[in-house]
Amino acid sequence: RDSFGSSLAPLLLGSFARITLVDLRYISAARLTDYADLSDATDVLYLCSTAVWNNGGTLREGDPAGFDGATVVIGCPTRAHLSHAPGLKWLQTWSAGTDVYQRPGMLPEGCMLTSAAGAYGPAVSEHLFACLLALCKKLPQYRDEQRNHHWTDRGTVKSLRNALVLVVGAGDIGTAFAGLCKAVGARTVGLKRTVGPVPAAFDALHPISELDRWLPQADVAAFVLPHTPETVHILDEKRLESMKPGSILLNAGRGSAVDLIPLEEVLRSGHLWGAALDVTEPEPLPPDHPLWDVENLILTPHCAGGFHLDVTLERIVDIAVENLRRYAQGEALNNRVQ
Repeated sequence: RDSFGSSLAPLLLGSFARITLVDLRYISAARLTDYADLSDATDVLYLCSTAVWNNGGTLREGDPAGFDGATVVIGCPTRAHLSHAPGLKWLQTWSAGTDVYQRPGMLPEGCMLTSAAGAYGPAVSEHLFACLLALCKKLPQYRDEQRNHHWTDRGTVKSLRNALVLVVGAGDIGTAFAGLCKAVGARTVGLKRTVGPVPAAFDALHPISELDRWLPQADVAAFVLPHTPETVHILDEKRLESMKPGSILLNAGRGSAVDLIPLEEVLRSGHLWGAALDVTEPEPLPPDHPLWDVENLILTPHCAGGFHLDVTLERIVDIAVENLRRYAQGEALNNRVQ
């Protein structure tokens, strides 16, 4: 599967003749002409944002006006592109987070919005787990010693066996991460907005309102929250200081969840054993930000998800295909946000 288009096209050609497919991320002009026979379709489906196949046969590179006539979009288009699609009926993002599209005026009135929630569990959970083990075993510090050509024993390390791992945001990613931790002997507690049946990956599930009860008990606190007014700086100075001495913090949801100013202090003081951030506020982190030089911190450039793992794209395609089937049949869409 080299692109959304090459994966979706056979299915669309076989089952959804009323939809015109336009792959705007990967498909070349030559490839686009393969779909010209669908130009009379009722709905025009666009995949992402840089080139457009119009019904008249014109390919426009990087022209937002090329979105004229789009009724369905799969991808993450910009505000400029969306402004040229006043008739948009449905946007299926390839991201799990959709906060940018929920801002006033981003989508036409009545436009449905669905996410790719469920696609990123393996990629992000494995990234978090790798960072966690690296911190437990002081691998970032040993890498620093290697670069300095120092043969230095850094002393005691940690194990996840019998550790209490708190997952704040027990959705697809959080549940996958909890499963990895549980497999090596950790106890896992999840917090989420709406509590339902407890997945096998968790020993217990509680409402997020119980954060102040569980955070001081946790050996590891992993945050995988979306950006909402309620989650901005949910981990502020007071809560950072309330964390268990020697605990580990992970964040791979949205950078706005963690206040970075007090985080630097609790890391440098030794109150926290370490931290790993795949997301920051601001993002990217400025080159002169003091966190770059904190030795017990792992910083990665929002790369835990994306298309870095092949299975992520496969899952996104599966989600999109199922929702296309539902859309064509007039059924309720999965991952509906609005």
